[in-house]
Amino acid sequence: MKSFIQKHERDVIGSLSGFDRLVFRGLLRRLFYPQGMDYCLAFLGVLLKDFAQYVLQVTARLKEASLAVAKRTGRPIQYLASSQVRKDDLARELAARDHLTDGLICVLTCVEPCQTFEIHRHRESKRLQIRPHRSKCLHLYHYFFHPQFGFMSARLQTWFPLTIQVCLNGREWLSRQLTREGIAFQQRGNCFTWIEDPPRAQEIMEGLLRTSWPGLLDEIARQLNPIHAELFGDFDLRYYWSVHQSEWATDIMFKDPGKLAGLYPQFLRHGLTTFASPDVMRFLGRKIPPTGNLPRNFVGEVVSRLRRRPEGIRIKHRLGSNHIKLYDKEGSSLRVETTINDPRDFKVLRRKAGDDHGDLAWRPLRKGVADLHRLAQVSEAANRRYLQALVQVQDTASLGSLTNKLCRPTIWKGQRVRALNPYGPQDLALLQAVARGELNINGFRNRDLAKLLYASDQKLTPTEKRRQSSAITRKLRLLRAHGLIKKVPKTHRYHLSASGSKAITAIIAALNASSDSLIKLAA
Repeated sequence: MKSFIQKHERDVIGSLSGFDRLVFRGLLRRLFYPQGMDYCLAFLGVLLKDFAQYVLQVTARLKEASLAVAKRTGRPIQYLASSQVRKDDLARELAARDHLTDGLICVLTCVEPCQTFEIHRHRESKRLQIRPHRSKCLHLYHYFFHPQFGFMSARLQTWFPLTIQVCLNGREWLSRQLTREGIAFQQRGNCFTWIEDPPRAQEIMEGLLRTSWPGLLDEIARQLNPIHAELFGDFDLRYYWSVHQSEWATDIMFKDPGKLAGLYPQFLRHGLTTFASPDVMRFLGRKIPPTGNLPRNFVGEVVSRLRRRPEGIRIKHRLGSNHIKLYDKEGSSLRVETTINDPRDFKVLRRKAGDDHGDLAWRPLRKGVADLHRLAQVSEAANRRYLQALVQVQDTASLGSLTNKLCRPTIWKGQRVRALNPYGPQDLALLQAVARGELNINGFRNRDLAKLLYASDQKLTPTEKRRQSSAITRKLRLLRAHGLIKKVPKTHRYHLSASGSKAITAIIAALNASSDSLIKLAA
């Protein structure tokens, strides 16, 4: 990201990285499985044959208690006939209409799909059993201004297992913190278009990770269901909080919207025509073998899509249920956003669950709020990798001006060096190899290129290895002569030069571009 900002430093105000949308899910885990629900009913003295009547009574009591504050304060309670209604927009309209800045805004009720239970008569044992069941039930959406997080919502499922979902926005939280510190800013929606002190704003934003999430979310749960303790008595039931969905956004704030408008189509074209499936996997933390091919054990789908929206064009790369997006926000901010729905693709250094004294090891990242800090780290790393890849985008130079000299012989250290054939099989493979993202992090050596250009499962003899090394040396000399790479002093490593990065990126983009995709971008 530093390279991207340095390249555009004359046009950039600053940057801001942090959580945008955060969706937490609260589960009563002992009630989430049939065995636990069965045990709870037995503890409370509820027979399975009375389960349906018991559920109706609990739902009625729960609904009355949850709506009590809205009724007492005269806030709207509105039933929505369709779950497709944009509830956030409706709540904001009600808040604006009534000039609200704190407290409850409204409660929206809607029948939506849910995971619950049903009583089933087992055919062989002739006994009643409880089993999972997909159904629909009433959900209560509470919209309110939280003292700390501003505009947010919380949803309560009124049937067992009484799941709660809390949705908040990190930018809403930051705006309140900036106001308290007296730092001026301009905000449109969930985007800051200007901040008086961007470095200080970034420091404040990082403070969100130090929030005591379980205590805060438990307090919200008590507001949604004030009779929780009455319903279950001495049966110990506590909500387990997990991150159902996280959006980590990096905003590059431009001084002049016109400058971003000129650059943005080039970023889109580069992302659509240049980033292949291995690149997307690398952005989202997957390790790619030196050959650049997809791992043999990979099972999944990698998709890149361009979508026109009312506010502009967005490119989205999806790997499984996780994705990374690029779009221009409010016309003056370039936003890269990583959304993680399934964190198991990432690792966290922790002990084995339930073993407080075990050894630390890299284990799959969990959804629980305990791993939220690591979730922020992997999301930030994904955004940085994406922005780093955009550094190679050339602003105005044409493909011809970038490659014209490469197609002619040159003189280097007093000797004539042949011209490059950018679209010939051998030279193109060489250019694609040195442009690989993982090689640009720490540079590349002779042996690194050998693995890419001469991939083979057969063990080579010492003579064959020397021949390969000599061939790679000649290729490196060719690239250095044309100014595409430069040697790192006092090492055997090489890096792409600035001009080399631009030229090779343009060549690869032109090679991968289809007339259909470019026509869409130019329309």
